[in-house]
Amino acid sequence: MSTPKIRNMEEFAALSGISRPTVSKYFNDPESVRPSTREKIERTLEQCDYRPNIFAVNQNRKLTKNVGIVVPYLADPFFAELARRVETLVIAEGFRPILLSSHGDPALEVENLESLRAIKPAGVLLAPLGRASDHAAIERFCADVPTVNFDSNIEGVGDVFVGHNNAQATTVMVDYLVRSGEPPVFFEMRTPPNPNANKRRIAYVATMERLGLEPQVIQAEGEGWELEEIGYRGGRRALQDRRLATNTVFCSNDRLAIGFLAAAYELEMKVGHAEGCELRVAGHDNHPFSRFTCPMLTTISHNYSAIAAKSVETVMHMIESGERLAERQITQFDGELIMRASA
Repeated sequence: MSTPKIRNMEEFAALSGISRPTVSKYFNDPESVRPSTREKIERTLEQCDYRPNIFAVNQNRKLTKNVGIVVPYLADPFFAELARRVETLVIAEGFRPILLSSHGDPALEVENLESLRAIKPAGVLLAPLGRASDHAAIERFCADVPTVNFDSNIEGVGDVFVGHNNAQATTVMVDYLVRSGEPPVFFEMRTPPNPNANKRRIAYVATMERLGLEPQVIQAEGEGWELEEIGYRGGRRALQDRRLATNTVFCSNDRLAIGFLAAAYELEMKVGHAEGCELRVAGHDNHPFSRFTCPMLTTISHNYSAIAAKSVETVMHMIESGERLAERQITQFDGELIMRASA
């Protein structure tokens, strides 16, 4: 016997012998209908091929159960890890996460926000591209939809930002590297895709000057999100040209550091803190791959759990209250030094 194909909720209601409003109520919350009604609906579901269009159901409700999550580049395991934690917490709150990636494209970032707007989300968690973002478009969206910006802080845009304390984390790493060996040079991209890089460079320079040391910044050429490739090419050039005034390199992020380690290996330079090592290399972010480099990468970690939890807690409060915050709220969590073999 073939399974009947049901195209919409009206057809399913007719087949089950239950009114469409009651069926819709069941799909929004199975516990909201009588047990005998729920049993009849579920028995009908077993007999036919039907799953409701949740987005269409939600658009008929004042408060939907959809929560958008937008990240700049989902292929980066750093953002994938943040998104995974946020998504899990959204589900635990009884909402449906809709995860979108902007793939480094500011036009796609705006398109993602407009796509979310069309399905009337209860709220949105947005990690914007930052410098490349259309700031005006994001500001308009944040004015219309309860939105928490996380990871990348666009100054003055949106009601809420939750993220990493780049200044504190950079200061901790520089202090450690100076205390444990030669003072570091700072290795970064000339045109970084994320504004966090600028905050880290500023903090590096300030900390070196506070310690009475001369800052040295080396910038790798390249744009976009192929950070390991940029780190490798820029690192190889810096090492070959003997542009380092020290044997210690503090990379702006772990992905650049991974490329730098590959360049050092290719040039047969031993990296680490042990006797006989020519170079120390440290990064920033505690990227999911950083403990699998060779040698394992010294870095400073984001508080992933706290950032994800605070972001979701805040957007849920905005959803439930239905009100905009009286003033912009910024929450930053300190980083943690992770000492490994590379430095």
